Amino acid sequence: MTAAEDIFGRNEDMIFVSHYDSPLGILYLAADEEALKGVWFEGQKYFASGLKENGTEEKETPVLKRTREWLDLYFAGKDPEFLPPLAPDGSEFRKEVWKLLLTIPYGKTMTYGEIARIIALQRGLAQMSAQAVGSAVGHNEISIIVPCHRVVGSSGNLTGYAGGIDKKIKLLKLEGAWQERFFVPKKSTAP
Repeated sequence: MTAAEDIFGRNEDMIFVSHYDSPLGILYLAADEEALKGVWFEGQKYFASGLKENGTEEKETPVLKRTREWLDLYFAGKDPEFLPPLAPDGSEFRKEVWKLLLTIPYGKTMTYGEIARIIALQRGLAQMSAQAVGSAVGHNEISIIVPCHRVVGSSGNLTGYAGGIDKKIKLLKLEGAWQERFFVPKKSTAP
């Protein structure tokens, strides 16, 4: 079973946390004994929203070490060819969207509408709301590794990123996915 197939939340009692100094700012990492629960830019929208109020311990674990290795490769401009084990908490719909994000190749982008069409097909529906997809993308708990930054508006608008549009632009440029047609809308449509 791949990490993309095993993206189901676990209810472990203890969550282990640590920090990672990335070129774009401090990342807050959280994992249970078996899998990564979250990666957030410090202060981002929905920061650590999936963590319990208590039951966290600052500790380097094998999962967090593997996550650091992934991030080291990524920020060195390489496409890591592995995923740490993942277990974000969220609704089944959000998990379905997050699994689809994992299929967007390094250096490529996909639109909210394209994701909505794929999910509609998977569910046997005539259509799916791109706004519902946008909300799920915006609530992604595992920034960068589950690549929500690779999702753009159909006309190239960068419609939001919980970590900040400036970071989204830098991540797209790091991957070589930046296109001149991309732009920041005057009015944010971020979830």
